Amino acid sequence: MEGSIALLGFGEGGWGPSIASGVLVTVSLALATLPVGLVIGFFVALGKQSPEPSVRLASNMYTTIFRGLPELLTLFVVYFGAQIGIQKLAVLVGYTGTVEINSFIAGMFALGVVFSSYASEVFLSSFRAIPKGQYEGGYAIGLSNGQTMRKVILPQLIRIALPGLANLWMILLKDTALVSAIGLADILRQTGVAARVTKHAFLFFGTACMIYLVLAVVSSFFIDGIERWAAKSGVKR
Repeated sequence: MEGSIALLGFGEGGWGPSIASGVLVTVSLALATLPVGLVIGFFVALGKQSPEPSVRLASNMYTTIFRGLPELLTLFVVYFGAQIGIQKLAVLVGYTGTVEINSFIAGMFALGVVFSSYASEVFLSSFRAIPKGQYEGGYAIGLSNGQTMRKVILPQLIRIALPGLANLWMILLKDTALVSAIGLADILRQTGVAARVTKHAFLFFGTACMIYLVLAVVSSFFIDGIERWAAKSGVKR
């Protein structure tokens, strides 16, 4: 028991600092990916409702592709594909050095597009749950399209979409473990290194499990707080 505590500690020979840095990377990646996914997902949902057939087709193709591909494969395509593409562009402009893509940025973008493809469906169903009369009421009192969206539709949309988006956040938090495959030092990579070096695989992977569970519990408290705030806002379905 004392040996396990020492291995997980922050003293000499302990892996505490490495694991703590992995937690920071995981949380930072999830928080950085969330707004990217939400913004893209919102506009994709708008595109699916567009009167322009080409926009609807492009939006539907986007969600079909990124919901159909495994997340790990998407991550590899973004990480290695972007590296190849940028390297070719660099050669065209006369740069002969090696171009490397930041693992954090690649992970954020890859997870962001996957998150957005699912979030767009949540937003789309939320848009459809809002009666058309809400739009007409906004126009009737002289609001523009943008004002109606911002002042009338969005408050209702947020409340309706919250449960689905909260579920997607939990999935995103777990999917951050995939970035260990491209060398980002997240929780899984740091505990994996510790497990290989110390030969205490159960201890460190068990610790990783506990950390993810703690992050999920903390997230659920924040989500409950946001839902209570939304309920107090007076927006009714």
